[in-house]
Amino acid sequence: MFMLSSHVYQLVTTIGYRRHLLRQGGWIIALIMFLSLFETAISQNQSSDPKSTQVLQLHYQKGHVVVDNGIFQLTLSNPEGFVTGIRYNGIENVLAYTGTEHDRGYWDLVWNYPGKKIKKSKGTLDRIEATKMEVITQNDEKIEISFSRTWNASSTLAVPVNIDKRFVILQNSSGFYSYAIFERLKGWPAVELDNIRLVFKLNQDKFHYMAISDERQRYMPLPDDRIPPRGKPLAYPEAVQLLDPIEPELKGEVDDKYEYSMESKDIKVHGWISTNDSVGFWQITPSNEFRSAGPLKQFLGSHVGPTNLAVFHSTHYVGAELIMSFEEGEAWKKVFGPVFVYLNSFPKGVDPLLLWNQAKNQTKIEEEKWPYSFTASSDFPASDQRGSVTGRLLVRDRYIRSEDIPANGSYVGLAAPGDVGSWQREYKGYQFWSKADEKGYFSIDNVRTGRYNLYAFVPGFIGDYHNETVFNISPGTKISLGDLVYEPPRDGVTLWEIGVPDRTAAEFYIPDPNPTFTNKLYLNRSDKYRQYGLWERYAELYPHEDMVYNVDVDDYSKNWFYMQVTRKQADGGYKGTTWQIKFQLDDKTKNFTGNFKLRIALATSNVAELQVRVNDVTVVKPLFTTGEIGKDNTIARHGIHGLYWLYSVDVPATSLRHGNNTIYLTQPLAISPFQGLMYDYIRLECPDSISHLT
Repeated sequence: MFMLSSHVYQLVTTIGYRRHLLRQGGWIIALIMFLSLFETAISQNQSSDPKSTQVLQLHYQKGHVVVDNGIFQLTLSNPEGFVTGIRYNGIENVLAYTGTEHDRGYWDLVWNYPGKKIKKSKGTLDRIEATKMEVITQNDEKIEISFSRTWNASSTLAVPVNIDKRFVILQNSSGFYSYAIFERLKGWPAVELDNIRLVFKLNQDKFHYMAISDERQRYMPLPDDRIPPRGKPLAYPEAVQLLDPIEPELKGEVDDKYEYSMESKDIKVHGWISTNDSVGFWQITPSNEFRSAGPLKQFLGSHVGPTNLAVFHSTHYVGAELIMSFEEGEAWKKVFGPVFVYLNSFPKGVDPLLLWNQAKNQTKIEEEKWPYSFTASSDFPASDQRGSVTGRLLVRDRYIRSEDIPANGSYVGLAAPGDVGSWQREYKGYQFWSKADEKGYFSIDNVRTGRYNLYAFVPGFIGDYHNETVFNISPGTKISLGDLVYEPPRDGVTLWEIGVPDRTAAEFYIPDPNPTFTNKLYLNRSDKYRQYGLWERYAELYPHEDMVYNVDVDDYSKNWFYMQVTRKQADGGYKGTTWQIKFQLDDKTKNFTGNFKLRIALATSNVAELQVRVNDVTVVKPLFTTGEIGKDNTIARHGIHGLYWLYSVDVPATSLRHGNNTIYLTQPLAISPFQGLMYDYIRLECPDSISHLT
């Protein structure tokens, strides 16, 4: 009872709900009530009837198989492998009941043959309809079912990949697991995969409250609210203004699924609550080892539908560079998942929004169980078939400190062998990341067998660490690397700097949204960059002249607009922009020779070019240009970063002068409002090789 009481007290105190209870009549009465209700809730959630949960039942029906463990009932189409029904806690089906039953729970992908993309389409959508059902395991503890299909070489319409979708149901478990094995054999034709995901569409009459983090949760609009005349499409199809929503308090808001994107490292649990039924539907991802492009890659999760997604691969926030491209004859195999679909409930009288807290607790349980030992496929290795890498990362920058600096908070990871920063464009293999502690120590555990390089990035320092050693991980491998030293790019002392090197533009000035286009969830918050239409605010703030920033007097959190975008013209076209950085050189620097160094770290770029000029904006040939870079569409998708780019520009001392100087940053490409850049950090270094700390 004490353990339960402690658990309940933590739940009550974590979300401020206790204040409401205090107003109702005292904390002692409130705590006693919660203890009683949570005891009932937990017992109901685990086992309403011990006899019914002792035996897993598998029933065959026409065109379906049904698995029942006494807590919930899962219905799968046979042999296609679609999730057509989930019965739980008195709800006949928590999934959508409109449309066809094959549009409720499913794996899908988008693919193309190279050079054969359908006009005005991203590719061919494949709902992954299996052709064979097989019970892999059936006993008192678990049932694992396979739904597979094999590619036929004579087919020109099917993606050349063998796919095996698996579903696992455990005894006394309030949910089920799903994973999929994708495999290409040698000799198969070239192909491109754009998107791989697991989709659940929920009952829209039941699930209205969405939660994706402690701070990002709310009652959501309904799908009908997005359709004219209730909704008005905006600059792109995903963004809709709610003109006449069914819930009047949502009137005027903007709904866009990209407002709810999350970084891979933070996608652990997300889902929906039916407040009337006190039922939660959650997707729990204990590990992101199978996702593409590392811990900072952004993915969709939950959004209006009500829709719940597990996105394993997508090009969002990166662009075409992340299209999964396979050459003619290239073999490949990868396991996506498992992810856990978790169902929970409370009795009447308990705040249903506390189901979120219980889902977070279940997430911790699933993380402790990873890698799962109950999967039947040998392609998903258990813990004893994996390895580990440990070490300590230090930063050496003698212009900041004379001794090495522990890489506190750095992300250290193993990914396929490649170049510096290649992990953010890698998609065919697995990645394993760990966050270093305050002393720089890291431990990367449960690493699959394979060949890896070690990568890292450190908040507060530009660039990427890359260890070129190829680490061969085999079952039981334990590699201790000792102290590793990262020396970030540096040629001299800092004359001035703008921003914080954290791979995002979050520290710069982010304007308030146009009052006409808001999402109330993000009003008056640090993540207000998720609001729609902020790209239009630049021209409103700078109607005639572009931004000018003086390093001696300006504050980048107030005076540096967080994205350099195009300017809309009266004729409806767009124009590129040129920003100015003004600074002074005093007597101490007038005798320098050689090159100053300008470091420019970009947090994102979308079909943009950065040109650098010094003290003469009229010169035709810039001192430096990136050329056209980036297709990550971060600006339109309410992001604060996409791909990271780092440039080091030599600025000849002869191009600078004693007194006032200006660096011009021009983004000339201007066809749409979504072309532009976000800066992470800019620094000018003095050509001084001897004045560093010793």
